[in-house]
Amino acid sequence: MTRSLDSRPGARPGTTAPTTLRQRLAELRGPSVAPLPLDARALAALAANPGCHRRALLDGAGVDKAALARALGSPATFGQSQFAFVRGHAFEARVKADGGTELVRLLHARLAGAAAAAPPPGPDDVRIPDLTAAGPEGRTARTALALREATAAGRWTLLDHPLLAMDVAGTPAYLEPDAVVVHPDGSWTVVEIKSFAMVDGSADAAKVGAAARQAAVYALALEPLAGRVASGATVRHEVLLVCPKDFSNVPDAALVDIRKQLATTRRQLGRLTGVADIAAALPEGTSFDLCLADDGRTPRRPSGELAEALDAVAPAYAPECLAACELAFHCRARARAEGSVQTLGRGARAELGGLTTIESVLAAAAGEAGDPDDPAVAALRRAAALRAEALAPCGAEPVPAARKELPCH
Repeated sequence: MTRSLDSRPGARPGTTAPTTLRQRLAELRGPSVAPLPLDARALAALAANPGCHRRALLDGAGVDKAALARALGSPATFGQSQFAFVRGHAFEARVKADGGTELVRLLHARLAGAAAAAPPPGPDDVRIPDLTAAGPEGRTARTALALREATAAGRWTLLDHPLLAMDVAGTPAYLEPDAVVVHPDGSWTVVEIKSFAMVDGSADAAKVGAAARQAAVYALALEPLAGRVASGATVRHEVLLVCPKDFSNVPDAALVDIRKQLATTRRQLGRLTGVADIAAALPEGTSFDLCLADDGRTPRRPSGELAEALDAVAPAYAPECLAACELAFHCRARARAEGSVQTLGRGARAELGGLTTIESVLAAAAGEAGDPDDPAVAALRRAAALRAEALAPCGAEPVPAARKELPCH
């Protein structure tokens, strides 16, 4: 049950009628704007940057961040090309051909222990149930029924694009994995099919990490379902990642352990319940409504007002946001204008401790500010001294570099 905002810490006093979280998020989004549904990519991106209140609030409210970025004059440029989209669909169709037998064989070949001791499935050993139903509620119910029947049947079953439901900050999110395989022992495996290449049995670490975080969202949505639909059903903590082999169209696969991603995603989704606190702390009248014209596309609200509304919510920008968030260019421009060390990356930000601006970093390195006992300040001064020594002419006494000569990027 969603609690009212005025009963939570930091809520605005003086309200007589209770305002639910869902109502408050609708006010932030715009009274006539339908919420943008959350998907696994958005939830995985949240887990990758758990400290960003801005994204947590906007995603929780269902705000269209891409449209907001365009209205601010900082449109996002990332995304999948049409060619890659078509190629990905063609590869997925090939992986699932022959009634899913080849896909299940790939999974069986990479299993260990007792699961691998069982004979590989034959052409008639894999069942693909029909998941067709009307509406998202109907499809999720049909998926739950198919999982129950497959677990009870004790045979290989491939669910092609099942629909799963997850409650996120009081809002239902519908998630659609590429596939879920039910094993004869009643366990379930999430399958992720990607179009990036797997060369000599390994793939790009960043892309594999993104796929693992996305698969973790699906696994979390399956966990409560496993407890409800069948006794003994379990969701495996290893997902099957299927990719093209050596730039060909032949599928290759690997099992990816997602226990770390599961813990991170579970913790971050739990923190989304704090969206109520973030919303309650906003100034009165804050809204991200674009006030679209009659054509449904042209925003009528001044970009300055939208920027002011965004500035009321703390971001946690990092260069990695450029590949995952529609507002990354706007947040980067703000961080650069403020001289924030966030532009240097999460690693540098963590090492610098209480030094939050590049100006303070340069001052500390030059010995003009900062506590000498602070480990970050001491490390900066040591680095500046070593740099000055390296740049000094041969035989000359090292001279500390001026602040303007110190690197800031």
